[in-house]
Amino acid sequence: MNGTSEDRADALFHALADRTRRDILRRVLAGEHSVSALAASYDMSFAAVQKHVTVLERAGLLTKRRRGREQLASGDVEAVRSVASMLTELEGIWRGRIDRIDALLEEN
Repeated sequence: MNGTSEDRADALFHALADRTRRDILRRVLAGEHSVSALAASYDMSFAAVQKHVTVLERAGLLTKRRRGREQLASGDVEAVRSVASMLTELEGIWRGRIDRIDALLEEN
């Protein structure tokens, strides 16, 4: 994925904003699945599931490979760790603000 780290963060959080994509990611993190097997798990068209897989792939959260006629999808644990790292950083900022508010309240 090209672009800035902010572009990457946008792509990651956009991909994770959808319940179906989060579920697909859980499945492919647990083990490699064919896109057709994933599609059979959802009450939507194969094309719709394929679009969800593409969003996850573009965000770098999963990779696809071909085995004959099948497309196999696997989750990328390192990409998930980068999301966790971003959230930890945001939590640190938030906690810092809370600590500053507490300090101001104690002064008054």
